[in-house]
Amino acid sequence: MSFSSLRVSDVKQAMGKLVKQMRTDRKLTQEELAKRLNLSRITIQNLERGGNFTIETFLLVLQHFGEMQVLYDFIQAKGEDFSNLKSFY
Repeated sequence: MSFSSLRVSDVKQAMGKLVKQMRTDRKLTQEELAKRLNLSRITIQNLERGGNFTIETFLLVLQHFGEMQVLYDFIQAKGEDFSNLKSFY
C-alpha cells in the first residue's frame, strides 16, 4: 500500500478554507452561518480551521451553499471509474 505525501490534515485544511471562502463570499459571519445550520459558531470555527468536525457538518455547509451536488457527482464518477477497471487476474 502506498501513501502519498498528502495528509488528512492537509485535506481538512483545504475543506475549511473552502467553507470560509463560501461563507465570506456571501458576506456571512460564522455566527450567521451557524444559526442558519442550527450549529454553534465554534463548530463553524473548527471546520474553517481544519480542526475536528464531522462529515455531516461539512455536508450541511455544502448543501446550504448549493455545492453538495458537485461532491456527489465526483463520488459517483469515482465509483464508476472503479467499477470499470478490468481485473488483471
